[in-house]
Amino acid sequence: SVSALAFALVALLLVGPVPALLARAAWPLRAPRAAIVLWQSIAVAAVLSAFSAGLAIASRLFVPGPDGRPTATITSEIAVLGWPLWLTYILVFALTLLIGGRLAVAAVEVAVATRRRRAHHRMVVDLLGECPHGTPGLRVLHVAEPLAYCLPGVRSRVVLSEGTLSALTDTEVAAILSHERAHLRARHDLVLEAFIAVHTAFPRFVRSGSALNAVRLLVELLADDAAVRTAGPTPLARALVACASARTPRGALAAGGPTTVLRVQRLAGRPNSLLLALAAYAAAAAVLVLPTIAVAVPWLTELHRLFFG
Repeated sequence: SVSALAFALVALLLVGPVPALLARAAWPLRAPRAAIVLWQSIAVAAVLSAFSAGLAIASRLFVPGPDGRPTATITSEIAVLGWPLWLTYILVFALTLLIGGRLAVAAVEVAVATRRRRAHHRMVVDLLGECPHGTPGLRVLHVAEPLAYCLPGVRSRVVLSEGTLSALTDTEVAAILSHERAHLRARHDLVLEAFIAVHTAFPRFVRSGSALNAVRLLVELLADDAAVRTAGPTPLARALVACASARTPRGALAAGGPTTVLRVQRLAGRPNSLLLALAAYAAAAAVLVLPTIAVAVPWLTELHRLFFG
């Protein structure tokens, strides 16, 4: 049906061209929380659109009769649709099943591998680092290089180095601690895990890395905003520059990194915009409407038929 191909096209647009365009926009820097919500809605809409395409095709290829068995056969559907369109339907249906299976597997694999990696790293920093009095979740490593990162989870850790403490003032240390604790408090790691799973689920020839990279930047901006409320923009900017060249362990969320220059420039720029945030929230709601209704209505109709028909 036309709806199946339309949903397949929407799914392809939402994992390729749309993320690429949004990733080049400058407005998310002034509305990071709303931008993350928009990215999440695009990811959910892409998955729902892919499933909608599969359901639309299944409803055509496996039409149930009065006895509950499919009335459509392979030969009858080929005769009605023709070989080219039938093969297209089968390809889209197989792609939908592939995405669904890969999404489930990727979610489990990412969660298990990340937690195992963090548990091992937490054990190492607990053995090698010192715990300052009164701050059980903090570990200080005997390293001259400035380091600042956090290990999210049930037994979360904020890790600093002696190089960080010696290079920063007390206010700058407070800014960097506020940044890392904001990551832990908001569980930004779970947001990133979801995007990694969706990124892995779609085939490589249609997906884009724009969404994952953009969300990585946006969670850093949210943590930056929390640190600014605690210590102000100037101490945070100095702390970010000091930790910019530090390497981030896999599974951790670090204060520095390759986006430091952009983030420091943002701290000196215009403040967050409520108007942009409201527009992004409205766009996120709009993006979700069509695929959500398309998935929910057929199931609700079928349940109504089973129980009340």
